[in-house]
Amino acid sequence: MPQKHLLLASSSPYRRELLARLRLPFTCASPNINESPAPGEDPAALARRLAESKSRALAPIYPSHWIIGSDQVAALPSGALLSKPGNYSTAFRQLEQCSNKSVNFHTGLALLDSDSGNLQIACEQFTVHFRELSAKEIDAYLRKEEPYDCAGSFKMEGMGITLFRELQGRDPNSLVGLPLIALNEMLIAWGRNPLLESR
Repeated sequence: MPQKHLLLASSSPYRRELLARLRLPFTCASPNINESPAPGEDPAALARRLAESKSRALAPIYPSHWIIGSDQVAALPSGALLSKPGNYSTAFRQLEQCSNKSVNFHTGLALLDSDSGNLQIACEQFTVHFRELSAKEIDAYLRKEEPYDCAGSFKMEGMGITLFRELQGRDPNSLVGLPLIALNEMLIAWGRNPLLESR
């Protein structure tokens, strides 16, 4: 399969930083899609659909590209979804809900060839076991890190690690927003090995 330009279908600085670890040249563009869940759609299916929708939304504009779409859905044991909080009060409520619970993060990943329409898609699950958090600890964390643009109201790569008692999953990068192990496997399957190709 001929080599194509890589495009990250995201405006997220966290995903950009993660993809840069593979040391392959890439560009970024922000897709415009509806991220609302469909009635009865489970979190893993939603994450996969959103990742694919992001990559397909940019395909007509970016021919001769391999487009990387990724999206994350976090769910409480009750099935309730956790959003990006956007502000202190919502983040505080979310972390109260997460206290002493196990939260599942489903990160959808799609790699689309914009010319042929060939698609690889996956969903990585990562479980975060929160320790019991006091109101004082939640307040201190939010004031230190202000994770208001992060699903689940924490930054795994920062002080968010202090909120947990255990992490379970194949790839901790998926928790930040881009499953690099799965993406590396997809690239190799299409004939691009970052380890052999990167700068």
